[in-house]
Amino acid sequence: MSCFTYTCRRYYSSYKAIKLGKPFTAAHRVFIENNKGQVISPFHDIPLYSSKETVNMVVEIPRWTNAKIEIATGEKFNPIKQDSKKGKMRFVRNCFPYKGYIWNYGALPQTWEDPTVIHHETMAKGDNDPVDVIEIGQEIAKVGQVKEVKVLGVMAMLDEGETDWKVLAIDKNDPNASKLNGKNRYTPEKMDTYCFVVDVEDVEKLYPGLIDATREWFRVYKIPDGKPANTFAFDGQCKNRAYANSVIQETHEAWKKLIDGQIPPKAETHDLSVENVCVEGSPYKTESIVVKPENFEQEFEKNVPEYDGKWYYI
Repeated sequence: MSCFTYTCRRYYSSYKAIKLGKPFTAAHRVFIENNKGQVISPFHDIPLYSSKETVNMVVEIPRWTNAKIEIATGEKFNPIKQDSKKGKMRFVRNCFPYKGYIWNYGALPQTWEDPTVIHHETMAKGDNDPVDVIEIGQEIAKVGQVKEVKVLGVMAMLDEGETDWKVLAIDKNDPNASKLNGKNRYTPEKMDTYCFVVDVEDVEKLYPGLIDATREWFRVYKIPDGKPANTFAFDGQCKNRAYANSVIQETHEAWKKLIDGQIPPKAETHDLSVENVCVEGSPYKTESIVVKPENFEQEFEKNVPEYDGKWYYI
């Protein structure tokens, strides 16, 4: 059993993104700083749970953008960076009718999809990353932003033999999520009633077509790069909030074993950086580092050579 505790207080509105290097280059990094001025790990130091009803989300990719950006799980303090392949920066293609990512996309801190364990229902091992989360609220988020979100459901994408959970969530401050008590429910007879998203069923009613579009987006987005279509467990069903929360808790327990040394951070299946500032009892707890922000002129994706703005009809 894990013996460590969390001592980072939950200053959810006080995290700050520190940017280094020119955007859309291999040198670009976004570090996360807490309100004490400490550079921390968005993988390990930001608490998963922000309340009984919400979890924290680290935004990697804002809605409508194409750059494939992710937490660098193998780098010290896990800054956010753009993925690259064969020396070229990666951008997702626009698979008609979708433009870039169709929601804010990010990760749940203090979770880990263990690549050494085969899930008993998906029958596939974890993908060695924090759990992915798609946030469906109105705001277009920013890279490195930390949002408190309400969990609504989850899909189980199967990506090259690995389980890749996609948690569906909504910003707790979104107009459709400000009161998650289930008393005001959407009905066709009450179109003018102020209603609140509570579970995956509400997504179907308040955002008709979004779950189907999400499933199709994930199914086809790699096809323009010559890869096969992705498949899903549960016949592509979006499981409900209760199931999603069980997945989140399972992956949180896996992360605990990683961060307190029960599972080694480096093995044949994974190579992770587990340095952290806030996890008491973790053998990997260390001092923070100093990172000075660098200013660059605003850069646009469309001006980057690797960006591909055309439609792909699948």
